[in-house]
Amino acid sequence: MNRAVRHATLAVADAATEGLDMATVVIGGAIGAWAGYTYYPETWSGDWRLALTGAIAVIAAVAVNSMAGLILAPLRRLLNKTRAQLVRTATRTAPAVPATLGEGLTQVVTATKADAASRASSAAWRIDKGDDFLHDETRWSGYENGEASFFLAPGVQLHFRSEKDQYGTGEARFTLLTGDGDQPVPITNVEQIRHQLAARAAGLPAAPAGSEDRDEETGLLAELDDQLKALGA
Repeated sequence: MNRAVRHATLAVADAATEGLDMATVVIGGAIGAWAGYTYYPETWSGDWRLALTGAIAVIAAVAVNSMAGLILAPLRRLLNKTRAQLVRTATRTAPAVPATLGEGLTQVVTATKADAASRASSAAWRIDKGDDFLHDETRWSGYENGEASFFLAPGVQLHFRSEKDQYGTGEARFTLLTGDGDQPVPITNVEQIRHQLAARAAGLPAAPAGSEDRDEETGLLAELDDQLKALGA
């Protein structure tokens, strides 16, 4: 998809999102106004009837718009990410045409690393639903083999690779790697990363979830969290 088509698609998506946002306000207000006007107490005067109708209309508009915002939030995040990528692409200078096979290989290797970092940041939504930490493409380092790593702390990295499932489709896999010889720990959500880092900060073994020492370790981590909260207060 060329840049002009991407810009046009982005503009249409922005307009559609804003249109849906306004529509939810109007629909919510209309529903609230109808409900307030129809079901108000008959013993109230006309002035109270109008006041109640207006209040319910405003409350309904805000409520419906807030619920719609939860649905539209992922779309807005995707649009923001796409917009940022377009800006980076517009400011990026394309490499010169290679004069030798070695230069061409160097360019392909660079592109492969960038592609791996981009795929890792895009696939991170599987474990980071907040969309504000592991989705930073600049924090990912891509490699020639298509894998990538995310620096979490000294000696601790989140590793990304893609494996084919039974249907031949690429499936993202994330594991936590350390430099102290520990076995790679499969990661499926951000809480597991927090668990591992907190355990290491406390000098605990940080056994993978499901081990026989999990209950005892969880209790120690909970105590550590309480102590950290107390210090923060």
